[in-house]
Amino acid sequence: MILDDILQIPPYSLNHREKERLLTERLMELTERHRENCPEYRAILGAMGYDHGKVRTYKDLPFLPVRLFKELSLRSVPQEEVVKTMTSSGTSGQAVSKIYLDRTTSANQQKTMVKIVSDFTGSSRMPMVILDCPSVVKDRRMFSARGAGILGFSIFGAKRIYALDDDMKLDVEGLAEFLEKYKGQDILLFGFTFMVWQHFYKELVRLKEDGITFDLSRGILIHGGGWKKLAGEAVSPEEFHWRLNDVCGLDRIHDYYGMVEQTGCIYMQCEYGHLHASIFSDVIMRRPLDFSECGTDEQGIIQVVSVLPESYPGHSLLTEDEGILLGEDDCPCGRRGRYFKVVGRLKDAEIRGCSDTYAAKFR
Repeated sequence: MILDDILQIPPYSLNHREKERLLTERLMELTERHRENCPEYRAILGAMGYDHGKVRTYKDLPFLPVRLFKELSLRSVPQEEVVKTMTSSGTSGQAVSKIYLDRTTSANQQKTMVKIVSDFTGSSRMPMVILDCPSVVKDRRMFSARGAGILGFSIFGAKRIYALDDDMKLDVEGLAEFLEKYKGQDILLFGFTFMVWQHFYKELVRLKEDGITFDLSRGILIHGGGWKKLAGEAVSPEEFHWRLNDVCGLDRIHDYYGMVEQTGCIYMQCEYGHLHASIFSDVIMRRPLDFSECGTDEQGIIQVVSVLPESYPGHSLLTEDEGILLGEDDCPCGRRGRYFKVVGRLKDAEIRGCSDTYAAKFR
């Protein structure tokens, strides 16, 4: 199935049977593509005894552990076609994943993200406040998941400012001028969860005590990158939301789940607090003992699939996160597809989310 045809379909419009048919066809095509063009992937499939004739659904396809991208250079295109190399987040001393993108895969990631996010924010670009510092995105050819996230979401901003300087201090005057200039308009804010809390929320609290306040009641906040550090501080997603609402009026707040190994296919949180899989991706919860599929409301290891990766074999991956499938096609928000929640990292798994790795290094 041609990806351009898939991109024409509204991201949450297909029911279970329609989506299963689409994903099975596309992911089987990608499996064969990578087997032909990536020697390491071909060797892995051979060692697993993979037989495409026995595949009935995309859930039967083999998956790679995400950690493998830290150990091997996995490419399905010649090196000269690689236009961008992305690296995962990692604390000091950790190995990082390297993801090789050709021009087509990189472009399709951006197109897909636009389709997904627009379903939550609308199609119009908005004035945008990036709750981070500008130095993160300086190296465009090889940059971290944090930089990739900022650049990816920046396309939704008509006019953009960075709210923090390179010392991670809030630019109070710059933010005030920006909000005054676009007063009465919807404002998009983007940042990574711990940084939003540590460098934005806490500073707003301090400023409020000094009589300085900001009205962000017209704001839409998208944030992600992990909850490990904030959970350690006993800050739940619900408290995160109401505290921000209390200090600046923010009420439209969307968490998202995603990873550099499948950039573009993010899982956005709806107004009911559920993470949603679009038609471009899916989640499968696997039991840790035998990797069989979990049922609804059963906790397991999260497997993610994506229709996008053409330059590297990242279309079916086993993460190091645990989650619970909450339902399919019946979320009160009206979006079709699977919806779920992330419980946390597997025991002894490395910290790797943008928010959590920053928090681990933060002093």
